[in-house]
Amino acid sequence: MTYLLQVDFQMDGPFGEEMAKGFAELAQSINDEPGMIWKIWTEDAAAKEAGGVYLFETKESAQAYLEMHSARLTSFGIQAIRGKIFEVNVPLSMINSGPIQNK
Repeated sequence: MTYLLQVDFQMDGPFGEEMAKGFAELAQSINDEPGMIWKIWTEDAAAKEAGGVYLFETKESAQAYLEMHSARLTSFGIQAIRGKIFEVNVPLSMINSGPIQNK
């Protein structure tokens, strides 16, 4: 079973290419998180929102990452962090070409 973690929060920036350059090292480190399969980074510069959608091997690894990441974001002064964990329905996701394979 795989689990999807959805996280979003208010952020003043950076966004776009500046975000990609500024957070490249962080993105690399996320690959080493226990149970993490992949992450899709999300952003909405107009609404000043950012976040991500992650796929984890277990609910426990998703929960542990959410707790660690929320603490990290809070240390950066980010508040009102929203995180939700969902069980993935693999058969339906496969019909719609969902990227559910393991790394």
